[in-house]
Amino acid sequence: MKPETFLFDLDGTLADSAIDLAAAANHLREVRNLKPVDYDVLRKTASSGARGLLGAAFGITPEQNGYQALEKEFLDYYSEHLADNTRLFPGVRELIDFIEKNDKPWGIVTNKHARFTVPVLNALKLNPKVLVCGDTLEKRKPDPDQIIYALQKLQVGPKGAVYVGDDIRDIIAARAAGVFAIAASWGYLGSAEPIEDWHADLILNNPELLATFQLP
Repeated sequence: MKPETFLFDLDGTLADSAIDLAAAANHLREVRNLKPVDYDVLRKTASSGARGLLGAAFGITPEQNGYQALEKEFLDYYSEHLADNTRLFPGVRELIDFIEKNDKPWGIVTNKHARFTVPVLNALKLNPKVLVCGDTLEKRKPDPDQIIYALQKLQVGPKGAVYVGDDIRDIIAARAAGVFAIAASWGYLGSAEPIEDWHADLILNNPELLATFQLP
């Protein structure tokens, strides 16, 4: 049967936001008279947000002194430039149009906080039936609570639902929530483990393939 409910990660799955995220990280380096980090290095960490980008740009982790101030500086800059170059991945607009044309419920479950997510969605003209952000609940992916919450909001069960993401935590969360877990190979794939080792139910290399995909 075809999927009845579609849930997606945002960064690296629907939205190609790495350019704006990387620019924010390199802005922090520029004001410190440091050379920019290569875009391809930063792109791989984009799905992990500030933590990943600051780790790649400065070798700093949330547990270290100075991280909080650096994170605030990063987020303040990013909030002013979050839609400068962010675009939908090729095929995403066509997929969403297909889902909406066929009256299928769909939503976004992201670890990105709402104050950044909503402006990005407005800029991309995306209007999901449900939106669950990183600050909606106490727990975030890889915990399954966000996906379970999204299903409850849509008043549907896990059967017939798919969740699509470009990071191993997306697959862990989806499987724990009981939905069909799809790994988006067109995304950033910043996890240390190869995508083939994520134990996804399916790996797709084009979002438009979801329009004809059949659940087993």
